[in-house]
Amino acid sequence: MTATPASAPAASSAPPAALEASCAAAGQAHILEDWAALSEAERAALASEVEALDFGFVRSALSASLAAAASAGAGAAPPQGVVQLRGVGAPTAERRAEWRARGLKLVAEGKLAVLLLAGGQGTRLGSKLPKGCYDIGLPSHKSLFQLQAERLLALQRLAAQANGGRGRPLLWFVMTSPFTHADTVAHFEAGGYFGLDRAQVTFFQQGFLPCMTEEGQIIMESSSKIAKAPDGNGGLYRALRVSGALAAMQAAGVEAIDVYCVDNSLSRLGDPEFVGCCHERGAQVGARVLAKACPEEKVGVFAATPEGRLQVLEYSELDPAKASSTDPATGQLYFNWSNICMHYFSIDWLATTVEALSGPGAAYHIARKAIPSKDGSKVPGVKLEMFIFDPFATAERTALFEVAREDHFGPVKNAPGSDTDSPDTARALLLAQGARWAAAAGADVAEGCAGLEVPPLVSYAGEGLEGLVGGKAVGAPGPWLLGADGSIV
Repeated sequence: MTATPASAPAASSAPPAALEASCAAAGQAHILEDWAALSEAERAALASEVEALDFGFVRSALSASLAAAASAGAGAAPPQGVVQLRGVGAPTAERRAEWRARGLKLVAEGKLAVLLLAGGQGTRLGSKLPKGCYDIGLPSHKSLFQLQAERLLALQRLAAQANGGRGRPLLWFVMTSPFTHADTVAHFEAGGYFGLDRAQVTFFQQGFLPCMTEEGQIIMESSSKIAKAPDGNGGLYRALRVSGALAAMQAAGVEAIDVYCVDNSLSRLGDPEFVGCCHERGAQVGARVLAKACPEEKVGVFAATPEGRLQVLEYSELDPAKASSTDPATGQLYFNWSNICMHYFSIDWLATTVEALSGPGAAYHIARKAIPSKDGSKVPGVKLEMFIFDPFATAERTALFEVAREDHFGPVKNAPGSDTDSPDTARALLLAQGARWAAAAGADVAEGCAGLEVPPLVSYAGEGLEGLVGGKAVGAPGPWLLGADGSIV
């Protein structure tokens, strides 16, 4: 008996009745029009894609998004500087200590969870692996994922020490994408979860939405594949519900989460000062902010809505005159506080927001694009994308927390050799931070030293180094790696 080639069409030419009825009821019967010509494998793949679609949600999302895009800017009041919304002052050392103690208590009691946005690929870095797997060239050659896992362990240890030796595992929720999920899980598996208990790490995936015409017809990339696009980092909200991750947080007694991006090499995840400040103020939404480096810096900035609620404006939304204007009362830039995607959410606000953005009426940003289609041409279509900060204006209580750029923000976005936001600049920032910590702990750091890597398991934020490096020489050129026993190699 001769085997049927894998590419040959299957014997039955009719789609399953339930699948056909589902597409027809949604006005998307064209999705299955080439069914008879598909192989068994292609049919199975297409059926899986169709079954994963929530046609009702997709239809309502497109309608709401088009309506929101049409009304955007109509009669809108000009944005105000965030200085008028929430002051970002310099707290005293005593206040910082109080916030830190509160944050460590939240960690020890299991009331804080950390959430990592890790859906990005390392394509711009020249890597086929997820960004989190990338080695930025430190002496230890640890990946971004490993650095962050060890910071989590260090924070967990500090929290237990500050609370009588008692502490619960700090839960880590990692949002991947279909592009990065398998490689991310494999990286954690290969590294033995970098010392973490597997039970404290939860992986879940960001979603996709189909590309459509403005009339709502889903575009087919091929006869067996729907054209789709990621739904943006704001897809977090719907993914939390669909995956069950939010329900897991609630069941564990989590009261707040700290959210950050995988490509920030200096991310101080779960920063107890920050989360303690937000929790004390009863904030529903909080954000670490940086003062803009210059008026022309191309970053999103925090501002106020006409009702005095928190929002983020992209740099393209501000004309140069507004971007460079200063507040006469303070002398600082009116739009001074840049968004680095490091956020705090109360679990109650998050649950309400997830519910609102998972049902009818959820509006996305519209991106009009030429979408590749199955006949080889490109057709006019739309992609739907949501930003994580889109629902911030629904929060009644917010808090902004200024952090030092050199200690909290080392993005890894551009290719090696780039002079901004590259592995080279991120590595230099991390090594310089370690050298500063060592000098503050009593080390003699030579002028011209290329820096010192202080592993997170040795110190989370520069604490506890006096006994390791006090009085020691850290010479040039380096860079050096600090061992847990105080050795500098």
